[in-house]
Amino acid sequence: MDTNKFVNRHVGISAEDIPSMLQAIGVKSVDELIDQTIPSDIRLKEPLNLPEPMTEREFAEHISELASKNEVFTSYIGMGWYDTVCPAPIQRNVFENPVWYTSYTPYQAEVSQGRLEALLNFQTVIAELTGLPLTNCSLLDEATAAAEAATMFHGSRSRAQVKSEANTLFVDENVFASTLAVINTRMIPQGIKVIVGDYKTFEFTPDVFGAIVQYPNADGSIEDYKEFIARANAGGARVAVAADLMSLVLLTPPGEWGADVVFGSSQRFGIPMFYGGPSAAFFATKDEYKRSIPGRIIGISKDAYGHAAYRLALQTREQHIKREKATSNICTAQALLATMAGFYAVYHGAEGLKNIAGRIHASAGFLAGELEKLGYKQLNKDYFDTLKIQLPEHVSVNALREIALECKVNLRYFEAGQVGISLDETTQPTDIGVLLYIFAGAAGKDYMLKEAVPEKTYFDPKFTRTSEFLQEDVFKKYHTETELMRYITRLGRKDVSLAQSMISLGSCTMKLNPASTMLPLSRPEFMNIHPYAPEEQVEGYKELIENLSAYLCEITGFKGCTLQPNSGAAGEYTGLRVIRAYLESIGQGHRNIVLLPASAHGTNPASAIQCGFTTVTVKCDDKGNIDLEDFRAKAEANKDNLAASMITYPSTHGIFEVDIKEMCDIVHACGGQLYMDGANMNAQVGLTNPGTIGADVCHLNLHKTFSSPHGGGGPGVGPICVAEHLVPFLPQHPVLWGNDLNTVSAAPYGSAGILPITYAYIRMLGTEGLETVTKTAILNANYLAAKFKDTYGIVYTGATGRVGHELILECRTVKERSGIDEGDIAKRLMDFGYHAPTLSFPVHGTLMVEPTESESKAELDRFVEVLECIWDEIKEVEEGKASKEDNVLKNAPHPEYEVTADEWKHEYPRSKAAFPLEWLHDSKFWINVARVDNAYGDRNLIPTLCACEI
Repeated sequence: MDTNKFVNRHVGISAEDIPSMLQAIGVKSVDELIDQTIPSDIRLKEPLNLPEPMTEREFAEHISELASKNEVFTSYIGMGWYDTVCPAPIQRNVFENPVWYTSYTPYQAEVSQGRLEALLNFQTVIAELTGLPLTNCSLLDEATAAAEAATMFHGSRSRAQVKSEANTLFVDENVFASTLAVINTRMIPQGIKVIVGDYKTFEFTPDVFGAIVQYPNADGSIEDYKEFIARANAGGARVAVAADLMSLVLLTPPGEWGADVVFGSSQRFGIPMFYGGPSAAFFATKDEYKRSIPGRIIGISKDAYGHAAYRLALQTREQHIKREKATSNICTAQALLATMAGFYAVYHGAEGLKNIAGRIHASAGFLAGELEKLGYKQLNKDYFDTLKIQLPEHVSVNALREIALECKVNLRYFEAGQVGISLDETTQPTDIGVLLYIFAGAAGKDYMLKEAVPEKTYFDPKFTRTSEFLQEDVFKKYHTETELMRYITRLGRKDVSLAQSMISLGSCTMKLNPASTMLPLSRPEFMNIHPYAPEEQVEGYKELIENLSAYLCEITGFKGCTLQPNSGAAGEYTGLRVIRAYLESIGQGHRNIVLLPASAHGTNPASAIQCGFTTVTVKCDDKGNIDLEDFRAKAEANKDNLAASMITYPSTHGIFEVDIKEMCDIVHACGGQLYMDGANMNAQVGLTNPGTIGADVCHLNLHKTFSSPHGGGGPGVGPICVAEHLVPFLPQHPVLWGNDLNTVSAAPYGSAGILPITYAYIRMLGTEGLETVTKTAILNANYLAAKFKDTYGIVYTGATGRVGHELILECRTVKERSGIDEGDIAKRLMDFGYHAPTLSFPVHGTLMVEPTESESKAELDRFVEVLECIWDEIKEVEEGKASKEDNVLKNAPHPEYEVTADEWKHEYPRSKAAFPLEWLHDSKFWINVARVDNAYGDRNLIPTLCACEI
């Protein structure tokens, strides 16, 4: 093995492993397998045109050079992003720890108790700071959270409002420009009218169902919205408030003065700016919205023995179940960042947060007073951290900007000539001195800071928070680094991640997040950049973004790319929005039908509905293929109104369908566009691509194919690539580019902080490495299919009997024979230290497995051994050798407290429960809860920490 090649460190299969794997599959070479798996008419004729691969050392030097082209100025721009201090024990033990960043969404609660507890802490912080009882465990960003609030209000209208077609949303003129842009992108396709105006003078009419205001507003002013909310409620409208989370430490929370929803960003809680993201949005609301709140809720339930246990509550709201009836297309949160924000609150506690918020506010007030002495006028009567400064007539904005830049300071410059200053946690007295030096110099005066910043409150006392918050023990016990480190470690030990074992989730591509791709994220030149920093300060980011966009276009076979969408589902929406804009531009805006295979990802129909389309479902045949004749018939029947078809390729059934090019031709012949869901691009890269196949647009999951972390349910990134005719309709941004066309995220480049990972992945693999990755993923999947075909059986295979990069295990017949279902198998896998494959999706009663390329043959064989052991346990039940009620599968998983108890009530021995295979004695993953009672948790929704008894 050439140890200098990154591909040999990333791919788990060695050259020595391949012959025996090929023998098991029944082919003579990997190329023969690929020829049998991918239709020949869609194979690439030429290799990808990408730079030569770098070694890890070469890339480290390259990314260092790129980073050096970014200049880290002190930014007081605000507008939703603020410099902050990420506590070192959180950065080191969470953000840089694979136990936390390689874990999956906590659908399997028993092996996710650590993450679930951390996210419940976050929910508690949000609920208590906002003054509302119900919150989710994060959304993508502040702007999309605003759109989710509006959509929720629209979907929750009264019968009278629905009957009268109340469809108007009021947005105050002083919300962030990015928030308004995303609202427009999201509302208009749904037929919702957006009115922008002054909340003080706006008159509610019966057609207004909702309103959105900001607190403090975009200028930094604290407004009293009580009378506005009373007027809104009197007219039957609901009000959502975009709030600065840090300000709520000092200000009366909106939930206490009548807000129906409070949303915003938790970025100020220890999350770097990352040139715009990722950071976790929050969304809190009243209990009456628990069936319609978007996103995931962590709740407290109990396990089989009555012990308290955390779980995802109300899971039946998930998109793969509700499909076109889903309340949102959100499927990715920002779990890793929400976890970090929650730990930030744990580390500081209520008193620590009061100290931080108080220092920020006191600094702003002191600065305002000193600026007044220099002849400047502060326009905000009440404020938390943001000043809006009117310049004297003799002071030039350009002169001020020039001095500021010389001092490496970024300020906000209003079009009307005022200057904005948003202070933050990092602002020290010396920084205030520099600011006053800048303003004094612009006014032709001298200034020297001579006094300390006094601790004072500068806003009207009526805005002062009087309610307590964060009084639970968890927010009082971990204020030293030692205690926090141990708490984080204790929680991490309760979770299965890639640090423990293979996570074989089909359609989720839980591949290695290579350390050498992750390291650049901790560089201050990438972490501490404001998304609205002047272009000359971000040349490193610009170069990386331009190159990465070009690489993704080459990989997909398209001409244009946007990196703005913050998740795969957001990418789906963006692609459809681009298609809609294009159709409108050519006079075909009436086209409103989207064809969707029954096998489509659950977010596909939800995204289409969110974009204002109507979905038509196409059947699949008994082999899992899209029924071509049904596809043709439904396309023809809707040809006058067909907008698009969304197809996942290889399909969600894990196979490369041979008719894909014909499907593209059918859609185009009927005047529609072909949207390719890129969830399964890990089976395409270097061998085929959407452009070659005939698609018009695709999204890419960087947290799947391109190796950025899942992070326990986010961050995700879902860029889209498009054909040339769609390029003019790619998302713009109102602040950075002065254009709000199809804006879908708060930041111009979405979660830009994630992009160095994918950039590194492509640069170190190069053309040949990427192709090797794809071939190995297909090899591994077919190897497992060969191993399981004679026991569980494989539900779907392609025309030549091969699977793509994933496979579906048949468990329905197992249940018929033994009473053991796919859920029992999933729970039993936990006793062996494995996370379950994808459960009952896309086919109910099955398990979907995707081994990825980064697992070794030894790990694949271990996984086979485990499932064969479970197969034998199933046969014991089937043959009457084990009880149908009291067996290791029905009782799985077996927590440590049960196995080590003095009393043992089962018919089988403890050793069979806990150590069914000998190697488990060397590396046993102990579970700390028994099977969680889902029904109890849904009947008794408890979304925050409380003193209640389970």
